[in-house]
Amino acid sequence: MTAVYKDEEADWLTVCLKYLLFVFNFLFWVGGVAVLGVGVWTLVEKSDYLSLLASSTFAVSAYILILAGSMVVVTGFLGCCAVIREQKSCLSMYFFCLLVIFLIELVAGVLAYVYYQRLSEELKQHLNQTMTDNYAQPGQEAITLAVDRLQQDFKCCGSNNSRDWMVSVYVSSKQAEDRLVPDSCCKTITPHCGNRDHPSNIYKVEGGCITKLEQFLANHLLVIGAVGIGVACLQLAGAVLTACFIYLLYKEEEEDF
Repeated sequence: MTAVYKDEEADWLTVCLKYLLFVFNFLFWVGGVAVLGVGVWTLVEKSDYLSLLASSTFAVSAYILILAGSMVVVTGFLGCCAVIREQKSCLSMYFFCLLVIFLIELVAGVLAYVYYQRLSEELKQHLNQTMTDNYAQPGQEAITLAVDRLQQDFKCCGSNNSRDWMVSVYVSSKQAEDRLVPDSCCKTITPHCGNRDHPSNIYKVEGGCITKLEQFLANHLLVIGAVGIGVACLQLAGAVLTACFIYLLYKEEEEDF
């Protein structure tokens, strides 16, 4: 009776783990879609602003999430097949993939957190110089478009304030045609509206575009970090469940022999 009881207990544990792994794989797949979505959203939503950053860490974090999310979507499906068939070799490969994806997402989360800590300093050091030195200059079309979109999207003018444009290469050149600020600073854009920098005509935001961009990027980085680390922890739990399931399968095989 004891041997029969032990066999029934082992079978019960195997079935429970099997169903738990099914539930996990569903959550795992949903988490992968979320990770993939956050990565794509980060790059597509405000991709123009990436050209204004001195560091590529923000973009790298998003690309890592896209890679990890794609792997999760595929691995989640393969994990379901491995659990159904109870193939130890496939389950071992699945376990290895979970650990790899766990490390990838953890790296993305840590990168996002580290960059979040130094985001303010980087923007203060580089954004003003980028805007004043490169706006509307030959070969800097991406930065010009990014600055115009930044000022219109966030209703701001200049990195710190509109006076920053007074020392810019663009305003000092003939190309500006007596503009005091770019036309993208205007509340209502019309040709040469930048010739007048009165508050009724252009955006006057306390802290300038630096404050607005910093807040936007910080919010994105928090999402990247939270999603990356959160799903990574979920995968670690899945790896433990998978290891237990593999162990039970090996144990049952030994008992059969």
